[in-house]
Amino acid sequence: MRDAIANAEVGDEQRREDPTVNELERRVAELLGQEEAVYLPTATMANEIALRCLAEPGDELIAEENCHIFLSELGGPAVFAGLMARPIRGVAGRFGPEELERTVRPGDGTHTPATRIVAIENTHNTSGGRVWPLNEIAAVVEASRELGLALHLDGARILNAAVASGVPAAEIAGPFDTVTLCLSKGLGCPLGALVAGSSELMGRARRFKHQFGGAMRQAGIVAAAGVYALDHNVERLADDHARAWRLAEGLAAAGVPVELERVETNFVQVDVGELGLETPEALARLAEAGVGLSATPHRNVLRAVTHLDIDDQDIDQAVELIPRTLGVLAPA
Repeated sequence: MRDAIANAEVGDEQRREDPTVNELERRVAELLGQEEAVYLPTATMANEIALRCLAEPGDELIAEENCHIFLSELGGPAVFAGLMARPIRGVAGRFGPEELERTVRPGDGTHTPATRIVAIENTHNTSGGRVWPLNEIAAVVEASRELGLALHLDGARILNAAVASGVPAAEIAGPFDTVTLCLSKGLGCPLGALVAGSSELMGRARRFKHQFGGAMRQAGIVAAAGVYALDHNVERLADDHARAWRLAEGLAAAGVPVELERVETNFVQVDVGELGLETPEALARLAEAGVGLSATPHRNVLRAVTHLDIDDQDIDQAVELIPRTLGVLAPA
């Protein structure tokens, strides 16, 4: 990947003269079953530009209550698109047509904002990298169309979902008006994301890209990492999933509270509350032992994430160190 970066052919990205950026955008649009894609610095910016493209200030966005857009983008829908945010309580990060229909508001043209966008996240981060089944996506898409809603897919980890489910990314993402893809998650790039949709919507997205401060110049040096990742780092996501499962099985066998049925991709969630620990203490213990887990929005639940820098030896070490560090096993 570093060689690809060093040898990238570049041009003025703002003028759409950077051949590497153009190639990345073309390939991602095809990958996601959309007409066009726009390269951006971050997935947060990509999500926010998508929302700005799909509605007007004062409109309403609905999504699952613990989705990334609501929890991890610093109120971006309100700041950048002027949207009201209305959460849906889901299970495993998912909701169905019934929950959607109960939540949607038609608006009255004077006082009550109208719901304009429904967004889903696949895979769903805070639920532990859970995958939306294709039939559930289809049901939400159908209900949304009947209700006249625009559809956004936060697909930061959509390729994890595609690999785990065996469903092509284009089949998952194609029915949405906008979809985002993050390059700096499982694909292993140093930065970058894309938003994809129709040519008309992406024309708006390019305007907002400049307005949001996301336009670049010789961006091919980083876009080259994305092109490399599409060639080399997609199928290998299955290795991350297999290692996450090995980690989960090993921890569960040692008595660490892990719900194996929730391990679907490259996330493993550990409920340290069941061990009588609070998140800060558990993280401090693990960090001292050289193990890097992170907090989640759920009380005293931590997450482990496998990626291309984690190998089998790392999993073996984690299975040994985590139980002992959390007090499940007596010190050696």
